[in-house]
Amino acid sequence: MKKYNIPFSGRAHSFIDSEIKTVLDVMQSADPLTQGKHRNQFETRFIDFQGGTGQAYAMGCATDALEIVAQLCQFSPGDEFIIPAHTYTASCYPFIKKGGSPVWSDIDLQSRVVTADTIEKCLTSRTKVIVVVHLYGYVVEMEPILELAKANDLLVVEDSAQAIGAKYKNQRAGTIADFGIFSFHSHKNISTLGEGGMLWVRDQKYVNLIPMLRHNGHCTFDFEREDYWVPAMGNVDLPELNGNPLMPNNCCLGEVECALGEELLKRVDEINTEKRRRALMFIDDLQDFSELEFHREDSERHNYHLLVARLINGKRDQFIRTMAQQHSIQCVVQYYPLNRYDLYQKLGFQMANLPNTDEFFDNMVSFPFQQTLTEADLSYMLECTRKVLRSLG
Repeated sequence: MKKYNIPFSGRAHSFIDSEIKTVLDVMQSADPLTQGKHRNQFETRFIDFQGGTGQAYAMGCATDALEIVAQLCQFSPGDEFIIPAHTYTASCYPFIKKGGSPVWSDIDLQSRVVTADTIEKCLTSRTKVIVVVHLYGYVVEMEPILELAKANDLLVVEDSAQAIGAKYKNQRAGTIADFGIFSFHSHKNISTLGEGGMLWVRDQKYVNLIPMLRHNGHCTFDFEREDYWVPAMGNVDLPELNGNPLMPNNCCLGEVECALGEELLKRVDEINTEKRRRALMFIDDLQDFSELEFHREDSERHNYHLLVARLINGKRDQFIRTMAQQHSIQCVVQYYPLNRYDLYQKLGFQMANLPNTDEFFDNMVSFPFQQTLTEADLSYMLECTRKVLRSLG
């Protein structure tokens, strides 16, 4: 595989000394290495970071959190969920596994995310859930979507995998609707050593359910015991919601990762501010090239997890090819519309009317934007972008 001077890195950030020390200390001292005090502290710190409301549950990854939310949605045969086709596949298939059928929502061409209008066009009598995705780190316009959901008695799930720390009307992404999903994958603005996630929930009725769903149905016995080992060390049961049993999972996050996550939360706002500064600088320095259309947002509503643009001259492939071959810069395309994938076509979910999704994906480019890029790297990428755009005319 070719090595690039500026690759689209699979690792979004490096770690500072205090974070490395935390990892080493917990590796040596934690007992147990899972489901201990560091998980509890991480969850408490996360709730505080998010504004002090709801409950938070550390997960092995964001997909684990989505799997549990999909269980809690309790789909019946024929139930539908609305979701953008322009997102990562893990946003969607957990709901299909639990019995829901996706209805693809288009996106707004400028913001690249769903709106109340695009969602309303997808509503049917069978709609049960709306899944909004704060893609690229930009928080969807939530207020009218919540009003739409309330009027139709629908659950709303925020996939905030890319939007940690971003705000909508002074409220953190992932705490605005019924459920919030967060990812600490290697690509994200903070990462707990490659994988990790968090589930945020508003309703207190899930407090006793989710720990059992997360850890194999483990729970305490409902009677007093004289000896802690009789009849067994602990109980295993089926959690129930609305009288329906739910099968448990195993999606715990280890103590080392939780301790690191707690440390990283201290830097989220700093990281987001710096990424936004760099993104706006990059966008503004290219404002003379009208054929390259960015989404510019100078507020905490966008954390610029990724830096993407739309080439409106129809020369996207030539641009990426030239950047790679002549300047050794690896730009990429992201989030192939899900209805185009073999997986969803084989399941019968290929039908969609998504003009904005198609227009954006077919002309989008995602620039390398990992936090480890130097100022010299950014300057070089800007210089090369200008050269290539001029050469393409």
